[in-house]
Amino acid sequence: MKKAIKCGVFGLFRGAAHITSILQNDGDVVAVCDRDEEKLENARKLLGDKVACYKDFDEFINHPGLEAVVLANAFDGHVPFAIKALEKDIHVLSECISNGTMAEGVALVRAVEKSKAIYMVDENFAFMKFNWEIKKVYQGGTLGKLLYAEGEYNHPEMPGDDDVMRRYRPFPKHWRNYLPRSYYITHSLGPLMYITGAKPIRVTAMPVFAPNPSDSLMGLDVGDRAAIITTLNDDDSVFKLTGCAAFGAHGQSYRICGVKGQVENLRDGTDRILLSYNEWDTPQGVNRQSCYVPEWNDKDSALIEASGHGGGDFLVAREFLTCIRENKEPVLNVYLATTMASVGILAWRSILNGSKPYEVPDFRKEEDKIKYENDYLTPFYGPDGKEPTLPCCSRPDYKPDPKLVEEYLNVVTKK
Repeated sequence: MKKAIKCGVFGLFRGAAHITSILQNDGDVVAVCDRDEEKLENARKLLGDKVACYKDFDEFINHPGLEAVVLANAFDGHVPFAIKALEKDIHVLSECISNGTMAEGVALVRAVEKSKAIYMVDENFAFMKFNWEIKKVYQGGTLGKLLYAEGEYNHPEMPGDDDVMRRYRPFPKHWRNYLPRSYYITHSLGPLMYITGAKPIRVTAMPVFAPNPSDSLMGLDVGDRAAIITTLNDDDSVFKLTGCAAFGAHGQSYRICGVKGQVENLRDGTDRILLSYNEWDTPQGVNRQSCYVPEWNDKDSALIEASGHGGGDFLVAREFLTCIRENKEPVLNVYLATTMASVGILAWRSILNGSKPYEVPDFRKEEDKIKYENDYLTPFYGPDGKEPTLPCCSRPDYKPDPKLVEEYLNVVTKK
């Protein structure tokens, strides 16, 4: 039997989903941390009295024998807690995005480079069944040199769902109320980087401005439905991406185009793959075009199929715990993570500055670290209530209808 890594989970809104995946991969959840007593009680029911429950992170991170933590707190708030764990050589699996500011990205990389622990970002969409298959096809080499790829994450919410609003935007200064559309970049960019190995080196972006209804996933002040982002990569390929978009129909799609052919998942809500070659480049014995549902063909297929996010939740946990056991660097490491975050952050600055292109830093390089080590610009309120230093809408002067704001406040304050 594999050694049971002693894990802790911080933040039980999203983090609760990690508990099952850790247990299924021979991990042991020995401690959890959240301010909400109800969430802690739910963890006790699942894990039994053996689990230690904390409301204070500093007490949680000092739990005896703790070896690894999952950080599933606020979207832009992972870095301070990751650094505390890394300083104790505790392994970190961090929810997306890795860092909410450029300076935090620098601080995170420096902490990882000093630590004996492993850092991995939880980009579960990279492990969905269709992306698993797209990677297999691409790495097979039959598509030829990478030229172009698309990643689209589209997540509108059904209007009129007050429970969704209370769940995802529970108070006025919540990060989703101020989330620029480019920032939630990992579900569109992460799979492309994981599949191809290409690294963005320059980014530019344009907004899709269309004010949201009061009960959208994002806040009223955002005003935009999408950020359309393009990157030039270190292999001369180009990516086209969205952040968290809200146009058309809900779904996610990915397309990889080489010199000889292309592979993509279909936008029909299934796991179907469409693989196409040029007539003159079709491999011998293969159809020029084929549409099929891939199979996992994995020892854990049943567990993967039952897991959240198309199998991604289970596979992320498996990869993280395997890297710890084998002391190997994750593919979704701190450099990939901070590159993704930098693309999202700098794409927003591109939008605010007339689609100006920005060079994407490589935080392996000390000169790039120095350039951004004091860059704390942010569209979010700080945990201490500090005001944002960037607008969250592509039209900074845009203000939502006061009636919609009142409707939102009435919903989230209703008991």
